[in-house]
Amino acid sequence: VQLQASGGGLVQAGGSLRLSCAASGRTFSNYAMGWFRQAPGKEREFVAAISRSGGSTNYANSVKGRFTISRDNAQNTVYLQMNSLKPEDTAVYYCAASGLGYATSKGYDYWGQGTQVTVSS
Repeated sequence: VQLQASGGGLVQAGGSLRLSCAASGRTFSNYAMGWFRQAPGKEREFVAAISRSGGSTNYANSVKGRFTISRDNAQNTVYLQMNSLKPEDTAVYYCAASGLGYATSKGYDYWGQGTQVTVSS
């Protein structure tokens, strides 16, 4: 699976952004999809995941209630709607695909390039 993330940018605290990740190469609906992020000097961390059908989601506690993951299997795309952004959300965001199929925080096989999200205070 090839993954292409987009939608990052610079936003003020309290603002919103929507990230997109377009997939190609294999049957998109066979894979659970996830978003991860990595801030400078920190390890990569799990943000959100969605099952292959879209019926189940999973979020890191730090983003619950602010971020929403969704997918469109007809368009081979997964989204991350980010609201009420905080400076601590600043990071490079990566999308990933897991053959496990469920909304997992681990076990990802394919990774896209990152997209930078910067939240100013």
